[in-house]
Amino acid sequence: MSDSSTVWELLSKGRDGDVSIATPDRPELVYSDLRAHIETTVSALNDRGIGRNDRVAIVLPNGPEMASVFLSVAAGATTAPMNPAYRRQEYEFYLSDLGAKTLVVEEGSDSPAVGVASDLGIPILELRLPE
Repeated sequence: MSDSSTVWELLSKGRDGDVSIATPDRPELVYSDLRAHIETTVSALNDRGIGRNDRVAIVLPNGPEMASVFLSVAAGATTAPMNPAYRRQEYEFYLSDLGAKTLVVEEGSDSPAVGVASDLGIPILELRLPE
């Protein structure tokens, strides 16, 4: 069992140059860069009035971006990853029930979650994926 109690404490144990996230088709992400990304994300969320007890819904496909966004949001708010295969009715239920303060999706996403969030007045943050 770890002595760490937060995402940030857990990630602070990784050595700067060690790989934190790796996939076959993307450059490796080292801990120092992941921590910098997390700090930037938490600051951006705070600038939008989103903090510790706020819920952030995430609709992204599995992969390094989802892992990075999940960790980044979890370091500063409550993260709620959602299945990208949900239908509109499921998003209507979950986003309403969750009381999401914002929704994170890929830039240009055509997910039904975008329309539901818009209808519910939930701000949408679009993630620009690396090319």
